Amino acid sequence: MKASVVIQTRMGSNRFPGKVMVKLNEENKVLDYVINQLRFCKSIKNLIIATTYLEQDDIIVEYAKENNLEYFRGDPLDVLDRYYKCAKEFSLDVIVRITSDAPFQDPTIVDEVISKFQENDCDFASNNIIRTYPIGIDTEVFSFNTLEKTWKEAKLPSEREHVTTFMKKNNEMFKIYNLENKEKIPIYKLTIDRKEDLEFLKKIATSINKEPILMNDVYQLFTQKPEILELYNDKMDQTEGYSKSLKDDEEFLKKLSDKEREKYSKSFKESIRTD
Repeated sequence: MKASVVIQTRMGSNRFPGKVMVKLNEENKVLDYVINQLRFCKSIKNLIIATTYLEQDDIIVEYAKENNLEYFRGDPLDVLDRYYKCAKEFSLDVIVRITSDAPFQDPTIVDEVISKFQENDCDFASNNIIRTYPIGIDTEVFSFNTLEKTWKEAKLPSEREHVTTFMKKNNEMFKIYNLENKEKIPIYKLTIDRKEDLEFLKKIATSINKEPILMNDVYQLFTQKPEILELYNDKMDQTEGYSKSLKDDEEFLKKLSDKEREKYSKSFKESIRTD
């Protein structure tokens, strides 16, 4: 059974608004790279853009139409709800979650995670529970049943904004598999989060003239041209967005009754532990 890729994307990034429409070379935007890389996957049957119903994301919908891509519009903040309703609308069985800020997603690794998901009869499979791959080479695969159960059970703001957080911290509820890289490599960030990331990613894009660009191609480039790493922004807090969600969790818990707070406090502690 082939899987469906759902790419979450929006224009309203707090740190770098409109980043998915920024060009990495003369022809291709960040979102172009994401789509083009995923088209080389052998285990997927379709790509769906999951954006928001906000007016500022009309440009994302126009992009989808121009590129003959299916799309869905949902909640800007409750991304879990967006994924669930998208999966319902398109009757998806197996969902691959991809973010639109990762232009060098490796299709061979996406295929491998999907393969492990199927071989192990998992509820959820990923390559980022234990981090052995670069940030931006992330694949998360789950069944519709897992997504629906998560959508019903997850209550904390961090669990609603970050789609797979609830799955990762409930391994007694879900059968989980994590793909680990057999080679030990430096963990670089290959995503665009801030303007400071742009020159680094542009240099990679303009230096590798092949399709698809694989993870090994990027690391080989760093070996051949180590001066590129001088552009690397290594000062950014990788958990900044999730840390903000945890603060939202604290505010959420304050508004609950003692009984309700006790119920969700364990989940909140698990959220802190997985941060």
